[in-house]
Parts: sequence; C-alpha cells; structure tokens
Amino acid sequence: QVHLAESGGGSVQAGGSLRLACITSGLMHTYYRMAWFRQVPGKEREGVASISDAGSTLYTNSVKGRFTISADKDQNTLYLQMNNLEPEDTAMYYCAAHIMRTLASLSSSDFDSWGQGNQVTVSS
Repeated sequence: QVHLAESGGGSVQAGGSLRLACITSGLMHTYYRMAWFRQVPGKEREGVASISDAGSTLYTNSVKGRFTISADKDQNTLYLQMNNLEPEDTAMYYCAAHIMRTLASLSSSDFDSWGQGNQVTVSS
C-alpha cells in the first residue's frame, strides 16, 4: 500500500477546466501504474485515465481529447488536467496506484491503493 491524497476538485460550469492532483508517498521512484477513477452513486467505478512509470497512457473514450494524465516524478505527484468539462463528468474522482506493475490499466482490480476521493461537479 501507498498513501495517496487528492486535491483540486470543485464546481464549474460546462466548458470549464479543473486540474486534480494526487500526492503520493514516494512510489514514483520505483515501478508503478497509477490511474484516475470516477464514481457516481449507484454506478460502478469507472477508469478515466492511467499512466505507467514508463509513461504509457490509457484514456476512456469519453474523455479523449479533453483530459490529460501526467506524472511529476520529482514531486511524486499525479495530475489530471480536465478541459471542456461536461455535466456527465460529474463524479467523485479517486487516485489509484499499484507498485511493481509496468502497464497502465483502467481496471479497478489492477490497483491496491486508493485515495479518499475528490468531488467534481459540472453544471450545464
């Protein structure tokens, strides 16, 4: 397990932007996969974007061209830049990680460390 702490959520109008940050406890100095997931009440957790220590990335189709995942290894911080937000993006967003893995993934079963969540609300 690794400690993860998210920040940067909030409420915006459609078309606005937010940047989420996830501060990690040093896992970016080893092999890892990390990802952003989101969840709304009554729905399963959805993989949004993922990145490996080698820099490979995955995105769910609904956010391609709008969201960008990146990692600052020196600062041990994962980011999710969210542009042109839509009401359908409203959810609780979670940072996830699994050390000693080498491939990005959008499957929740491929992660064993989770942040507490950060709410994003987009109004029309």
